Amino acid sequence: MINWTELDWPALDRLRDGFIHGGAARGPYWKSESALASYDLTYGERIGWKWDHVLSELHLRHWSPSSRTVLDWGCGSGVAARRVIGFFGAHRFDELMVWDHESLAADFAATAAGQAFPSLRVSQATPGFLHASEPIGLLVLSHVLNELSTDQLATLCALLDRARAVLWVEPGTHQDSRRLGTVREAVRGKFHVIAPCTHQAICPALAPGNEREWCHQFAAPPSEIFANPDWVKFGQRAGVDLRSLPYSFLGLDRTATPQAPGWSHVIGRPEHFKPYARLLNCDATGLTELTVPKRSAPALFKELDRIRGPLVYRWTRDGCTISAGVRLGAEVPPPVASADS
Repeated sequence: MINWTELDWPALDRLRDGFIHGGAARGPYWKSESALASYDLTYGERIGWKWDHVLSELHLRHWSPSSRTVLDWGCGSGVAARRVIGFFGAHRFDELMVWDHESLAADFAATAAGQAFPSLRVSQATPGFLHASEPIGLLVLSHVLNELSTDQLATLCALLDRARAVLWVEPGTHQDSRRLGTVREAVRGKFHVIAPCTHQAICPALAPGNEREWCHQFAAPPSEIFANPDWVKFGQRAGVDLRSLPYSFLGLDRTATPQAPGWSHVIGRPEHFKPYARLLNCDATGLTELTVPKRSAPALFKELDRIRGPLVYRWTRDGCTISAGVRLGAEVPPPVASADS
Protein backbone atom coordinates (compact mmCIF):
# COMPACT_ATOMS: atom_id res chain seq x y z
CA MET A 1 0.00 0.00 0.00
CA ILE A 2 1.01 3.61 -0.50
CA ASN A 3 -0.19 6.89 0.96
CA TRP A 4 -0.52 10.38 -0.49
CA THR A 5 2.87 11.54 0.79
CA GLU A 6 4.62 8.65 -0.99
CA LEU A 7 3.21 9.16 -4.49
CA ASP A 8 5.67 8.44 -7.29
CA TRP A 9 5.10 11.67 -9.22
CA PRO A 10 7.66 11.01 -11.99
CA ALA A 11 5.82 7.75 -12.73
CA LEU A 12 2.40 9.44 -12.62
CA ASP A 13 3.57 12.20 -14.96
CA ARG A 14 5.00 9.64 -17.37
CA LEU A 15 1.84 7.53 -17.29
CA ARG A 16 -0.46 10.49 -17.87
CA ASP A 17 1.64 11.69 -20.79
CA GLY A 18 1.55 8.21 -22.31
CA PHE A 19 -2.20 7.83 -21.91
CA ILE A 20 -2.89 11.28 -23.40
CA HIS A 21 -0.49 11.07 -26.34
CA GLY A 22 -0.78 7.38 -27.14
CA GLY A 23 2.58 6.30 -25.77
CA ALA A 24 0.84 3.67 -23.66
CA ALA A 25 0.23 1.64 -26.80
CA ARG A 26 3.91 1.48 -27.75
CA GLY A 27 5.17 -0.92 -25.11
CA PRO A 28 5.49 -1.61 -21.36
CA TYR A 29 4.85 1.40 -19.19
CA TRP A 30 4.36 0.37 -15.56
CA LYS A 31 8.11 0.09 -14.80
CA SER A 32 7.73 -0.35 -11.02
CA GLU A 33 5.41 -1.37 -8.20
CA SER A 34 5.44 2.22 -6.94
CA ALA A 35 4.04 3.33 -10.31
CA LEU A 36 1.18 0.83 -9.98
CA ALA A 37 0.47 1.73 -6.37
CA SER A 38 0.51 5.48 -7.11
CA TYR A 39 -1.74 4.98 -10.12
CA ASP A 40 -4.15 2.79 -8.14
CA LEU A 41 -4.57 5.46 -5.46
CA THR A 42 -5.16 8.29 -7.94
CA TYR A 43 -6.03 7.70 -11.59
CA GLY A 44 -7.15 4.17 -10.82
CA GLU A 45 -9.55 5.42 -8.17
CA ARG A 46 -11.05 7.84 -10.71
CA ILE A 47 -11.63 4.89 -13.02
CA GLY A 48 -13.21 3.13 -10.04
CA TRP A 49 -15.74 5.96 -9.75
CA LYS A 50 -16.75 5.34 -13.37
CA TRP A 51 -17.23 1.67 -12.55
CA ASP A 52 -19.33 2.63 -9.53
CA HIS A 53 -21.73 4.47 -11.84
CA VAL A 54 -21.83 1.65 -14.36
CA LEU A 55 -22.54 -0.94 -11.67
CA SER A 56 -25.25 1.24 -10.15
CA GLU A 57 -26.93 1.44 -13.55
CA LEU A 58 -26.76 -2.34 -13.95
CA HIS A 59 -28.41 -2.65 -10.55
CA LEU A 60 -31.21 -0.34 -11.69
CA ARG A 61 -31.66 -2.57 -14.72
CA HIS A 62 -31.95 -5.60 -12.38
CA TRP A 63 -28.86 -7.28 -13.78
CA SER A 64 -26.31 -9.28 -11.85
CA PRO A 65 -23.72 -11.81 -13.01
CA SER A 66 -24.80 -15.44 -13.18
CA SER A 67 -21.26 -16.77 -13.48
CA ARG A 68 -19.05 -17.41 -10.46
CA THR A 69 -15.77 -16.76 -12.28
CA VAL A 70 -14.29 -13.45 -13.44
CA LEU A 71 -11.49 -12.70 -15.89
CA ASP A 72 -10.03 -9.18 -15.71
CA TRP A 73 -8.19 -8.88 -19.05
CA GLY A 74 -5.67 -6.04 -19.35
CA CYS A 75 -6.09 -5.61 -15.61
CA GLY A 76 -3.52 -2.89 -14.87
CA SER A 77 -3.74 -2.36 -11.13
CA GLY A 78 -6.92 -4.46 -11.00
CA VAL A 79 -9.31 -1.70 -9.92
CA ALA A 80 -12.08 -2.80 -12.32
CA ALA A 81 -12.39 -6.36 -11.03
CA ARG A 82 -12.19 -5.21 -7.41
CA ARG A 83 -15.05 -2.76 -8.02
CA VAL A 84 -17.17 -5.43 -9.72
CA ILE A 85 -16.60 -8.05 -7.03
CA GLY A 86 -17.01 -5.55 -4.23
CA PHE A 87 -20.31 -4.30 -5.64
CA PHE A 88 -21.99 -7.67 -6.10
CA GLY A 89 -20.27 -9.29 -3.11
CA ALA A 90 -17.33 -11.69 -2.98
CA HIS A 91 -19.69 -14.48 -1.91
CA ARG A 92 -21.12 -14.41 -5.46
CA PHE A 93 -17.82 -15.56 -6.96
CA ASP A 94 -15.43 -18.48 -6.65
CA GLU A 95 -12.49 -17.30 -8.72
CA LEU A 96 -10.88 -14.20 -10.18
CA MET A 97 -8.29 -14.50 -12.91
CA VAL A 98 -6.25 -11.48 -13.95
CA TRP A 99 -4.14 -10.90 -17.03
CA ASP A 100 -1.99 -8.06 -18.27
CA HIS A 101 0.69 -7.93 -20.94
CA GLU A 102 3.01 -6.79 -18.15
CA SER A 103 3.53 -9.40 -15.44
CA LEU A 104 4.32 -6.65 -12.90
CA ALA A 105 0.76 -5.34 -13.26
CA ALA A 106 -0.78 -8.82 -13.05
CA ASP A 107 1.21 -9.50 -9.86
CA PHE A 108 -0.02 -6.23 -8.33
CA ALA A 109 -3.64 -6.83 -9.33
CA ALA A 110 -3.64 -10.39 -7.97
CA THR A 111 -2.10 -9.32 -4.67
CA ALA A 112 -4.51 -6.40 -4.23
CA ALA A 113 -7.53 -8.61 -4.97
CA GLY A 114 -6.33 -11.30 -2.59
CA GLN A 115 -5.99 -8.72 0.17
CA ALA A 116 -9.42 -7.23 -0.55
CA PHE A 117 -11.23 -10.59 -0.78
CA PRO A 118 -9.47 -13.24 1.32
CA SER A 119 -12.15 -15.85 0.61
CA LEU A 120 -11.74 -15.56 -3.16
CA ARG A 121 -9.45 -17.75 -5.22
CA VAL A 122 -7.21 -15.40 -7.22
CA SER A 123 -4.82 -16.43 -9.97
CA GLN A 124 -3.14 -15.13 -13.08
CA ALA A 125 -4.54 -16.34 -16.39
CA THR A 126 -2.03 -18.48 -18.25
CA PRO A 127 -1.26 -18.23 -21.98
CA GLY A 128 -2.73 -21.69 -22.32
CA PHE A 129 -6.06 -20.56 -20.87
CA LEU A 130 -6.15 -17.40 -22.98
CA HIS A 131 -5.68 -19.42 -26.17
CA ALA A 132 -7.94 -22.31 -25.19
CA SER A 133 -11.61 -22.72 -26.03
CA GLU A 134 -13.06 -23.31 -22.57
CA PRO A 135 -15.86 -20.93 -21.51
CA ILE A 136 -15.18 -17.68 -19.67
CA GLY A 137 -17.68 -16.52 -17.08
CA LEU A 138 -17.71 -12.75 -16.63
CA LEU A 139 -15.16 -10.91 -18.76
CA VAL A 140 -14.16 -7.52 -17.33
CA LEU A 141 -12.45 -4.96 -19.56
CA SER A 142 -11.42 -1.44 -18.59
CA HIS A 143 -9.66 1.28 -20.57
CA VAL A 144 -7.93 -1.01 -23.05
CA LEU A 145 -9.24 0.00 -26.48
CA ASN A 146 -6.81 2.84 -27.20
CA GLU A 147 -3.90 0.48 -26.59
CA LEU A 148 -5.00 -2.22 -29.04
CA SER A 149 -4.01 -2.64 -32.66
CA THR A 150 -6.52 -4.11 -35.09
CA ASP A 151 -4.94 -7.56 -34.67
CA GLN A 152 -4.96 -7.29 -30.88
CA LEU A 153 -8.61 -6.27 -30.92
CA ALA A 154 -9.37 -9.35 -33.02
CA THR A 155 -7.63 -11.48 -30.37
CA LEU A 156 -9.74 -9.85 -27.67
CA CYS A 157 -12.91 -10.48 -29.66
CA ALA A 158 -12.02 -14.18 -29.61
CA LEU A 159 -12.24 -13.99 -25.80
CA LEU A 160 -15.63 -12.30 -26.10
CA ASP A 161 -16.80 -15.30 -28.09
CA ARG A 162 -16.03 -17.48 -25.05
CA ALA A 163 -17.62 -15.21 -22.43
CA ARG A 164 -21.01 -15.66 -20.83
CA ALA A 165 -21.19 -11.95 -19.96
CA VAL A 166 -19.03 -8.88 -20.59
CA LEU A 167 -18.66 -5.61 -18.71
CA TRP A 168 -16.54 -3.08 -20.59
CA VAL A 169 -15.73 0.52 -19.61
CA GLU A 170 -13.76 2.99 -21.72
CA PRO A 171 -13.01 6.73 -21.68
CA GLY A 172 -15.88 8.84 -22.95
CA THR A 173 -14.03 10.15 -25.98
CA HIS A 174 -15.51 10.25 -29.47
CA GLN A 175 -12.94 7.80 -30.82
CA ASP A 176 -13.09 5.26 -27.99
CA SER A 177 -16.87 5.29 -27.78
CA ARG A 178 -17.41 4.78 -31.48
CA ARG A 179 -14.81 2.01 -31.56
CA LEU A 180 -16.63 0.32 -28.68
CA GLY A 181 -19.81 0.72 -30.71
CA THR A 182 -18.26 -1.21 -33.58
CA VAL A 183 -17.49 -4.05 -31.17
CA ARG A 184 -21.13 -3.98 -30.06
CA GLU A 185 -22.23 -4.36 -33.66
CA ALA A 186 -19.81 -7.25 -34.24
CA VAL A 187 -21.15 -9.30 -31.30
CA ARG A 188 -24.75 -8.06 -31.08
CA GLY A 189 -26.12 -11.23 -32.61
CA LYS A 190 -24.49 -13.38 -29.91
CA PHE A 191 -25.43 -11.39 -26.79
CA HIS A 192 -28.26 -9.45 -25.27
CA VAL A 193 -27.16 -5.83 -24.83
CA ILE A 194 -27.81 -5.00 -21.17
CA ALA A 195 -26.65 -1.39 -21.12
CA PRO A 196 -26.32 1.44 -21.89
CA CYS A 197 -28.71 0.63 -24.74
CA THR A 198 -32.41 0.19 -24.03
CA HIS A 199 -32.84 -1.83 -27.23
CA GLN A 200 -31.16 -4.54 -29.30
CA ALA A 201 -31.17 -2.66 -32.60
CA ILE A 202 -28.22 -1.26 -34.53
CA CYS A 203 -26.39 1.48 -32.60
CA PRO A 204 -28.00 4.77 -33.74
CA ALA A 205 -24.77 6.70 -33.16
CA LEU A 206 -23.13 4.65 -35.92
CA ALA A 207 -25.91 5.31 -38.43
CA PRO A 208 -25.03 7.37 -41.53
CA GLY A 209 -25.31 11.07 -40.78
CA ASN A 210 -24.47 10.67 -37.08
CA GLU A 211 -20.70 10.68 -37.46
CA ARG A 212 -20.35 13.54 -34.97
CA GLU A 213 -22.22 11.69 -32.22
CA TRP A 214 -20.93 9.22 -29.66
CA CYS A 215 -22.50 7.35 -26.77
CA HIS A 216 -21.10 8.59 -23.47
CA GLN A 217 -22.11 9.40 -19.92
CA PHE A 218 -20.65 11.30 -16.99
CA ALA A 219 -19.87 9.89 -13.56
CA ALA A 220 -20.08 12.15 -10.54
CA PRO A 221 -17.11 11.71 -8.19
CA PRO A 222 -17.79 11.42 -4.44
CA SER A 223 -18.66 14.90 -3.19
CA GLU A 224 -16.29 14.62 -0.22
CA ILE A 225 -13.18 14.67 -2.41
CA PHE A 226 -13.64 18.38 -3.07
CA ALA A 227 -13.01 19.04 0.63
CA ASN A 228 -10.17 16.52 0.80
CA PRO A 229 -6.82 18.33 0.66
CA ASP A 230 -5.05 15.30 -0.82
CA TRP A 231 -7.43 15.11 -3.77
CA VAL A 232 -7.42 18.87 -4.24
CA LYS A 233 -3.62 18.94 -4.33
CA PHE A 234 -3.56 15.98 -6.69
CA GLY A 235 -5.94 17.67 -9.10
CA GLN A 236 -3.85 20.83 -9.09
CA ARG A 237 -0.51 19.03 -9.42
CA ALA A 238 -1.70 16.63 -12.13
CA GLY A 239 -3.71 19.23 -14.02
CA VAL A 240 -6.87 17.10 -13.74
CA ASP A 241 -10.41 18.44 -13.54
CA LEU A 242 -11.77 16.39 -10.65
CA ARG A 243 -15.34 17.14 -11.72
CA SER A 244 -15.04 15.63 -15.19
CA LEU A 245 -15.43 11.85 -15.52
CA PRO A 246 -16.78 11.05 -19.00
CA TYR A 247 -17.01 7.39 -19.88
CA SER A 248 -18.53 4.97 -22.34
CA PHE A 249 -19.44 1.40 -21.53
CA LEU A 250 -21.01 -1.79 -22.74
CA GLY A 251 -22.76 -4.57 -20.86
CA LEU A 252 -23.45 -7.87 -22.65
CA ASP A 253 -25.03 -11.12 -21.47
CA ARG A 254 -25.91 -14.26 -23.43
CA THR A 255 -28.91 -15.24 -21.32
CA ALA A 256 -30.24 -12.12 -19.58
CA THR A 257 -33.72 -10.90 -20.49
CA PRO A 258 -33.60 -7.71 -22.59
CA GLN A 259 -35.12 -4.59 -21.06
CA ALA A 260 -38.83 -4.03 -21.65
CA PRO A 261 -39.60 -1.76 -24.61
CA GLY A 262 -40.39 1.91 -24.26
CA TRP A 263 -37.27 3.08 -22.43
CA SER A 264 -34.73 5.64 -23.66
CA HIS A 265 -31.37 6.83 -22.43
CA VAL A 266 -29.87 10.29 -22.64
CA ILE A 267 -26.53 10.71 -24.37
CA GLY A 268 -24.10 12.87 -22.41
CA ARG A 269 -25.74 15.61 -20.34
CA PRO A 270 -28.93 17.62 -20.98
CA GLU A 271 -28.35 21.29 -21.79
CA HIS A 272 -30.37 23.75 -19.73
CA PHE A 273 -31.56 27.11 -21.02
CA LYS A 274 -33.93 29.56 -19.38
CA PRO A 275 -37.14 28.33 -21.07
CA TYR A 276 -36.29 24.67 -21.71
CA ALA A 277 -33.85 21.78 -21.43
CA ARG A 278 -32.50 20.05 -24.51
CA LEU A 279 -31.21 16.50 -24.67
CA LEU A 280 -30.06 13.88 -27.16
CA ASN A 281 -32.29 10.84 -26.79
CA CYS A 282 -31.38 7.30 -27.85
CA ASP A 283 -33.92 4.54 -28.30
CA ALA A 284 -34.79 1.84 -30.81
CA THR A 285 -35.97 4.46 -33.32
CA GLY A 286 -32.61 6.27 -33.36
CA LEU A 287 -31.11 9.49 -32.02
CA THR A 288 -33.51 12.39 -31.53
CA GLU A 289 -33.03 15.85 -30.06
CA LEU A 290 -35.83 16.44 -27.56
CA THR A 291 -36.84 19.42 -25.43
CA VAL A 292 -38.38 19.69 -21.97
CA PRO A 293 -40.26 23.02 -21.56
CA LYS A 294 -39.72 24.51 -18.13
CA ARG A 295 -43.22 25.97 -18.02
CA SER A 296 -45.12 22.74 -18.71
CA ALA A 297 -42.77 20.26 -16.99
CA PRO A 298 -41.01 22.21 -14.19
CA ALA A 299 -40.30 19.20 -11.95
CA LEU A 300 -38.74 17.18 -14.77
CA PHE A 301 -36.79 20.24 -15.92
CA LYS A 302 -35.22 20.52 -12.45
CA GLU A 303 -34.67 16.78 -12.10
CA LEU A 304 -32.67 16.59 -15.32
CA ASP A 305 -30.37 19.29 -13.97
CA ARG A 306 -30.00 17.67 -10.56
CA ILE A 307 -29.70 13.92 -11.22
CA ARG A 308 -26.13 12.62 -11.35
CA GLY A 309 -27.03 8.99 -11.96
CA PRO A 310 -28.07 7.15 -15.12
CA LEU A 311 -30.51 9.09 -17.28
CA VAL A 312 -32.78 6.26 -18.42
CA TYR A 313 -36.39 7.34 -18.88
CA ARG A 314 -39.79 6.39 -20.20
CA TRP A 315 -41.05 9.59 -21.79
CA THR A 316 -44.46 11.03 -22.45
CA ARG A 317 -43.92 13.20 -25.51
CA ASP A 318 -45.58 14.91 -28.41
CA GLY A 319 -43.14 14.73 -31.29
CA CYS A 320 -39.87 16.22 -30.01
CA THR A 321 -41.40 17.83 -26.93
CA ILE A 322 -41.41 15.94 -23.61
CA SER A 323 -44.26 16.57 -21.20
CA ALA A 324 -43.38 13.99 -18.53
CA GLY A 325 -40.86 11.27 -17.77
CA VAL A 326 -40.41 8.34 -15.38
CA ARG A 327 -36.80 7.61 -14.48
CA LEU A 328 -35.69 4.00 -14.30
CA GLY A 329 -35.13 2.81 -10.75
CA ALA A 330 -35.97 6.11 -9.08
CA GLU A 331 -37.26 4.24 -6.03
CA VAL A 332 -34.83 1.27 -6.06
CA PRO A 333 -32.78 1.19 -2.81
CA PRO A 334 -29.01 0.78 -3.04
CA PRO A 335 -27.60 -2.76 -2.70
CA VAL A 336 -26.53 -3.99 0.72
CA ALA A 337 -22.81 -4.79 0.86
CA SER A 338 -21.95 -8.30 1.95
CA ALA A 339 -19.79 -9.03 4.98
CA ASP A 340 -16.85 -10.27 2.89
CA SER A 341 -16.95 -7.54 0.23
